[in-house]
Amino acid sequence: MALEVAAEKRLFSRAEYHRMGEVGILEPTDRVELIRGEIVKMSPIGRHHVAFVNNLTQLLVTRLAGRAIVSVQNPVVLSDDTEPEPDVAVLRPRSYKHAEPAVEDALLLIEVAETSLRYDRVTKRPLYAEAGMPEYWVVDCGAETVEVHRAPTRIGYRDLTVVAGAGSLSLLAFPDVSLALAEIFS
Repeated sequence: MALEVAAEKRLFSRAEYHRMGEVGILEPTDRVELIRGEIVKMSPIGRHHVAFVNNLTQLLVTRLAGRAIVSVQNPVVLSDDTEPEPDVAVLRPRSYKHAEPAVEDALLLIEVAETSLRYDRVTKRPLYAEAGMPEYWVVDCGAETVEVHRAPTRIGYRDLTVVAGAGSLSLLAFPDVSLALAEIFS
């Protein structure tokens, strides 16, 4: 009688993940991120995704000039084994030359979902809430809506608002900054 042994995953730390990039195991062109120790391949970027990330970037850079840094498709450290690459991050203004942006630096994280809607809701949303990310937006390219998640807890966000149609939304950290959906989805 054969003894059955459960297979275990080999999980990686951020240091190991970065070392893989340094030695060429992971190429600069690999679209991957580290999620709970696993190296996860990111969804392909489609036309609407590109357009809406560009629109958000232009709007946020213009309206937050001198007040925050708008970081596009760059990593944010959540823990020693988790370093996602949100589509857009609004960061506290400081130098990131010697340390990557961490969740404490992030004021808003945005995922633009053309093919990744389920992943952004089921995997990313709980990660961001658990890490204490104060505000998380999911931009649904198909429905042309924005889910605004606020008030993080260890098990999720307490507040969810879906902005649709002719609506607009403001950033929690900058309530004077307003974005109309028509601007995002043009």
